[in-house]
Amino acid sequence: MEAIPIAIFWGFVVLSMFRKPHALLYLFFGSFSFGAFAVIPANMTGGLTLTPTPIVVLLIVARTLCNRAGLEFFVGSALSPKRLLLLFLYWLVALFVTAFMPRLFMNEVTIIPVRLELSTFGEALKPTTQNFSQMAYLSISVFAVFAFTRMMREPANRQHALAAMCLGGAIALVTGVLDFMSQYVPLDPLLAPFRTATYALMTEVEILGGKRVVGLMPEASAYGFLSITFLGLIYFFRHAMESRWLRERVAPALTVGLIGMIWLSTSSASYVGLVVFFLSAGLEWAVRKSSKNPGKGLGAEFWIVWTALVGIGLVVLFAPAVLDPIVAQFNEMVVNKSKTSSYEERTMWTAVGWQALWDTWGLGVGIGATRTSNFAAAVFSNSGIIGGLLYFAFVWQSMRRKLPPLGDASGRAMMNAVRYAYIPTFIVSLLIGTTPDFNNYNAFLYATTLAVVLSTRKQLADRTSPNLFPGHPHSIHQGTELPRW
Repeated sequence: MEAIPIAIFWGFVVLSMFRKPHALLYLFFGSFSFGAFAVIPANMTGGLTLTPTPIVVLLIVARTLCNRAGLEFFVGSALSPKRLLLLFLYWLVALFVTAFMPRLFMNEVTIIPVRLELSTFGEALKPTTQNFSQMAYLSISVFAVFAFTRMMREPANRQHALAAMCLGGAIALVTGVLDFMSQYVPLDPLLAPFRTATYALMTEVEILGGKRVVGLMPEASAYGFLSITFLGLIYFFRHAMESRWLRERVAPALTVGLIGMIWLSTSSASYVGLVVFFLSAGLEWAVRKSSKNPGKGLGAEFWIVWTALVGIGLVVLFAPAVLDPIVAQFNEMVVNKSKTSSYEERTMWTAVGWQALWDTWGLGVGIGATRTSNFAAAVFSNSGIIGGLLYFAFVWQSMRRKLPPLGDASGRAMMNAVRYAYIPTFIVSLLIGTTPDFNNYNAFLYATTLAVVLSTRKQLADRTSPNLFPGHPHSIHQGTELPRW
């Protein structure tokens, strides 16, 4: 049975390679939900699980950058301080630290292994295969930023990406519903072929008398993070969708469904992420309301939210007992989380990671050397103070990019969407992030901001460039066009 889904995946890969590049965007977002699926049998990879998303990203990188124009774009962006120089320097620092620090500080620093098979309070630092595998994953994410930037410069590709987000969100929702139904209907024969990862899969865990929904991810927290990811993408990017059907029908339906799946995941970090999402949505709504061009649908959104709040208020007034299970679950999973052994263990991981940074005089222990439960701690402890500062400086630069004054409304909508969608997942990563790999989702966000800026500048240059010989194929318009990168 395992061979069938593997064959289907590689069939989609082959098909997408013979179609236009945007076909890979649908495969990219669609692959997010299969975090427990090994697309290459583990006995052929020495036990290493290769999930669909990194494979798809490698194909995007190969198709986008592995030609002359792509290499020119890569070099130009990597050497430009206004583009991706900070990210490229971070990658070089991480590579250097990973190559030398595990050997330089071997047996002198205490770490928590990334591949944690048994509970431990710390082990001695030494080079492991995790240094190679985690550095490989980080490299894929870094090069993905370059590839997505080049691909997303085309407005048509950006609209395909928005449609692909909806496809990915729908798959995440459907897989969650199927997993939830599996406690009532025998669906294991359908789900088991997609759960072939070699690492531990916690798919039958119950809490407070109910099943924790995991979809086709390894555990509930991973599925909750997946749902938060698509919730932020679909809700905030919907304003940039040109398709009215996607914007006004599909996106709202997926938003409601994903909120339900987050609740059923019973993940503490995801509950926090959901609260942050609501705060971000409220902030975005207030900013839009006060702007000169708030966009369409603001009034409808207001009345929907107002109706929901009134409904909740009536329930609190006349039937408060109805909300007791919800309040009890929130208290158990979030408010009382600090009293659990899981919280104590994860806090210990982070403390060991920070201590490892100090024990190496700020140089770091190498990518994949130690795990934490905080993404910022993972970045600094693994890549050192210099690497951490370079990475977060790049994040700040990406979030602060601005369009020219005459930029189009769609571009502005996408820039704003990136900033708001980034917040919930970043906060969640500060609670559960174990490795410094910023993942391909963030790679897409970072790339989108730069791609929209480059595309808008090129469009404005094309509009304003003088043409001395109208109708002539060779003109100043062509001579002053921005370089392809």
